[in-house]
Order: sequence, then C-alpha cells, then structure tokens
Amino acid sequence: MTKQERIDNMMRLSGTDVRKCMKCGKCSGRCPAFKDMDIKPHQFVSMLGQGKIDQLLESKAIWNCLACMACVERCPRGVAPAAVVEAVRDTVVRAQGANGLKAEDIPPIVDEFIPQQLLVSAYRKYNK
Repeated sequence: MTKQERIDNMMRLSGTDVRKCMKCGKCSGRCPAFKDMDIKPHQFVSMLGQGKIDQLLESKAIWNCLACMACVERCPRGVAPAAVVEAVRDTVVRAQGANGLKAEDIPPIVDEFIPQQLLVSAYRKYNK
C-alpha cells in the first residue's frame, strides 16, 4: 500500500474532513489525556492533513487517547480529532495483524455481567 493510499484510508476510516480544522487548539485544551500525549489532538488532524503519517503511526498518543470525545464536543468546526486518532490506531493494529478478537477468543471472557450489545458493537468496530 502506498503512502497516499494509507492517508486516504485513514481519512476514510475517520470520516472527518481534516481541511475544516482551523488549528485553534480547543480540542487539545479539552483533552483529559493531554499531558500524556506526545502528539496532541489538534496536531493529529493537522499532521494527517499534511500527510505526515509516519510520525502518527509511531506515536504513543494513539494508545493514550481515552476516546472520550471531549475534543469532538469542543470543536467549533465539527472536526473529530478522536476519530482521526482512532483511525490511526486501527491502521497500526491492522498492520500488526491483530485485527480485533477472533471468535474463539470471545467465550472465555464473557460472563453474565457483559452486555451482549457491547460484544456486538466491539465486533463491528474491530472487524471492519
């Protein structure tokens, strides 16, 4: 896969138009994991728009993002930095060949306290 194809794939997975970002930083200011992120939410959006995906793919921030969507709520332009972070995370996971759970791995972790809706939504999310 070429670099441009990876960029296009991340933009498609995120569902976000990174060109709408005006780089105000409000998303990063709202992020509860801000201090633990080597690349801040607004920088994820900007770097994807600039095609600097190698830095994004090696970032530790993709594992520190809480996916709380506080950055999405704060954005005045409707950009979703959390979706960009998740798209980068998914790209890394898929490149490592660890695309979600296998069906045979699910039964040992399921108990009566786990809602079935959670399992279905996780399966849909991680097996795109």
